[in-house]
Amino acid sequence: MGLRLSALAVAAVVHGHTHASGVDYLGLYVASVVSWAAFPGPGEAALIAAGISAAHHHLSLASVLGVAWAGAVSGGVAAWIVGLKGGRGLLTARGPLYRVRLAMIARGDRFYERFGPLAVLFTPAWIAGVHHMRWSRFLPAAAVSAVLWAVSIGVGAYLLGPSITDIAADAGLAGGILVVVLFVLTIVLFRRRRSHR
Repeated sequence: MGLRLSALAVAAVVHGHTHASGVDYLGLYVASVVSWAAFPGPGEAALIAAGISAAHHHLSLASVLGVAWAGAVSGGVAAWIVGLKGGRGLLTARGPLYRVRLAMIARGDRFYERFGPLAVLFTPAWIAGVHHMRWSRFLPAAAVSAVLWAVSIGVGAYLLGPSITDIAADAGLAGGILVVVLFVLTIVLFRRRRSHR
């Protein structure tokens, strides 16, 4: 369902702007899908280039944001499906650190049950699939996450040019540190609660 909506959005945006090359939008869409499905990096680079191109009036900023959003949602949904269908089986297979992996998955299940939509903003989409997050909770969170990404990077590139890469790297580092701190706090609180029982 999400993939169909994203494909329709891309088709509408590309069709609506005949003065720009559809290849530019298609490249942005594919790079966004790849970044959100598996390999972070190409989508952000393509979005920055498209934002700068929009600042020079070669592309429409609204179209750039719409295509990037649609690609991000499509990639996120694809990754969620992969996690849902095969990720958990892979992570729970017998092998090294088997018990540790089972304990981490159990903790993750509880975390996603309680904070799933928030977790989608900070973790790869396949992790939501591994923890069997329902589509009715995942899709809105993925759409919001994709909007935040497309607008912050796309508009940032439009207004600031290439220097947005430094800002995005700093924000990514800060976000990563925040995720680690929240994870450690969750474990500490969980252990404290357990010891009080």
